[in-house]
Amino acid sequence: MERIVFGKTELSAGRTGFGCIPIQRIPYEESTRLLRHAVENGVNIFDTATGYTTSEDRLGTAFHDIRKDVIICTKSQATTPDDLVKNIENSLQKLRTDYLDVFQFHNPSFVPRPGGEDGLYDTLLKLQAEGKVRHIGISAHKTHNAIEAVESGLYSVLQFPFSYISSNQEMDIVALCRKHNVGILGMKALCGGILSNAKAAFAFLRQYPEVVPIWGIQKMSELEEILGYEKNPPSLDDALQKEIEADKKEFSASFCRACGYCLPCPAKIPIPMAARMEFLQRRMPTAKFYEDEWRENMRRIDDCTGCNHCIDNCPYELDVVGLLKHHQEVYYKNE
Repeated sequence: MERIVFGKTELSAGRTGFGCIPIQRIPYEESTRLLRHAVENGVNIFDTATGYTTSEDRLGTAFHDIRKDVIICTKSQATTPDDLVKNIENSLQKLRTDYLDVFQFHNPSFVPRPGGEDGLYDTLLKLQAEGKVRHIGISAHKTHNAIEAVESGLYSVLQFPFSYISSNQEMDIVALCRKHNVGILGMKALCGGILSNAKAAFAFLRQYPEVVPIWGIQKMSELEEILGYEKNPPSLDDALQKEIEADKKEFSASFCRACGYCLPCPAKIPIPMAARMEFLQRRMPTAKFYEDEWRENMRRIDDCTGCNHCIDNCPYELDVVGLLKHHQEVYYKNE
């Protein structure tokens, strides 16, 4: 697999990364087989987080005897120094390692800095001095936080949503990272499942050699598809460009990326799915969406309490309630 020097970390990273959210959903033996197969075929960078339930455990099980062959990136939403230390110690234990290649602050509401009252960055510097963390990164969904982090010079890695329907401002962040030699982990290459053309997504992302997409992989067939593109990279020809333009036209800036920061919902509305229902129905078999479970899920939108938790926590500053009502209306029309 083609590799790049990953920003100022100087790590040699494969151009295809593995996002480890989906492996939580499959049996342990299956996740081990999937992860090992990825490594055997040249994938060497894996992204997880303390909040991804059993994900870190699964990486530890799969990689404990080949630790030197992989780059492990994890992250934490800790807001205090004590919790940060505790989370990193837990991550090291679960991953069965004594160091993290990259630790990222997990989508914080602000950009941690040395000397800050929160104490987070200073605590991380101590852990870095102890050898437990090799490189410091940050994940961000909001462009202003991403820009501030890159321009601060404090971060070696930025994880940020990047796909062929990204806005011009989001595209500019790639150039900014290039300027400051910051490695980029590109999350949501398929926008949380909204985009179905992995070939087009791969061809688009391959134009940016500094971006390592972290493909969320759950099945061997998904891994084989991406590995196939890696072995024979598709060119961004007129046909693929036409499909990309069609998706750009269909998906305005006001669509849910299914990041999940809107949850939990007091009315138990499954917001990341419900707020994309119109798109999902166009691209997936619709029968399951009209079974009792989903009828009830969509009805719950009427139970919205108006607490605005979803709106206040949406990193894309979407009118989540408005989106839910729109998709509910379309859902009933299509029934």
